[in-house]
Amino acid sequence: MTDQKVNVRYLVLELLLEILEQKEYSHVALQGALEKYQYLDRQDRAFLTRLTEGTIERLIELDAILHQFSKVPVKKMKPVIRTILRMSVYQLRYMDRIPDAAVCNEAVRLAEKKGFKGLKGFVNGVLRTIAREKYKLVFDDLSVKYSMPEWIVTQWTKEYGQQTAVKMLESQYTERPVTIRVNLSKISTETLKNRLESEGVTAHHVEGMDCALAISGYDHIRGIPSFQEGLFQVQDVSSMWVGLLAAPKRDDYCIDVCAAPGGKSLHLADLLQGTGMVEARDLTDYKVELIKEHIARTGVQNVKAVRMDATLLDQASIEKADLVLADLPCSGLGVLGKKRDLKYRITPEQQEDLVRLQRRILDTIWQYVKPGKTLIYSTCTIHREENEGNVMWFTKQYPFLLKKQKLLLPGIDPWDGFYIAKLERKVYD
Repeated sequence: MTDQKVNVRYLVLELLLEILEQKEYSHVALQGALEKYQYLDRQDRAFLTRLTEGTIERLIELDAILHQFSKVPVKKMKPVIRTILRMSVYQLRYMDRIPDAAVCNEAVRLAEKKGFKGLKGFVNGVLRTIAREKYKLVFDDLSVKYSMPEWIVTQWTKEYGQQTAVKMLESQYTERPVTIRVNLSKISTETLKNRLESEGVTAHHVEGMDCALAISGYDHIRGIPSFQEGLFQVQDVSSMWVGLLAAPKRDDYCIDVCAAPGGKSLHLADLLQGTGMVEARDLTDYKVELIKEHIARTGVQNVKAVRMDATLLDQASIEKADLVLADLPCSGLGVLGKKRDLKYRITPEQQEDLVRLQRRILDTIWQYVKPGKTLIYSTCTIHREENEGNVMWFTKQYPFLLKKQKLLLPGIDPWDGFYIAKLERKVYD
């Protein structure tokens, strides 16, 4: 499981320290590592990804196991030792193809390599005891069993009932295919499917979504020639529904107020078939550059990226837009299968802050919509106050009618959790 030059377990240890101790975002750190070590073979890259993501997503359970077999509390362990033990317990518990002895021996070597020779016996003793007892460990508490903070379990159970909540908890560990949205202004779905297969990528049609393909069997996205040519965009099916429900009409002027990295803006532009204009706005130069990179790669002409703060009123935009897309910052509880550390970062207080921010933005951007035209409000969370609660508040405050809403729940639907509301501004306020 190791490259001749690189110890993959050592890479995982460094990644986990960066994520769990230095608080880097897991998807950012992992993507950076995979790009840096592109020369690793596919098996090693898969091992690195599985062990990093698995340790993070099972963290509460792993700590509960360590709590049973270590005299030193997890929180009082040295960060390096704590991380070595966590990633090793994950291997013992969930990676059956790796012999227990190999897991224990590699953990001891890692401890020594990081300068903790005096703790080799402690690491070895804890892990070998867990290896003997691992099949006897059963957790009934949903928070521990699914490594989900207790407050989220409570919130989901209250909002959706325990049966649905359990399905949502289980969905974190359901492997979903990577989906891409075809740039239909450049190529048909069937032609792209054939093209991808000629490039060594496995591609399947997605039921009920003509613009989408599910792909697998590739090494990294950026290395696929058809990606480099801008023939597709990586995008979850849930996210594609935003553009499809928005259904912009030919020559529409659209404003996407929180657009980065730009996938939804590009989808709107594609649906406009080269007509009209999509103004993709975001708060920082960095985010605007991300959007510009995707515009340049895809070669789409009817999108422009602009730096603008969505909380501040742009007088020049008042009643100018046929469509305003407000895919707003949210708690992200619908995408925990992709952003595995998010559940440990978000708090109930932050959720409340986000509701206030969402309302502050809506309080401003509704004015950009022409009478009789459309506002799309969407989030990648499943928290009702951020979704239905905000829409109910909004329609009471402002001259809009709710025309349609769509809620996708992980574990119930096969894609990310997502909420989309289509609102129409009344002709007479």
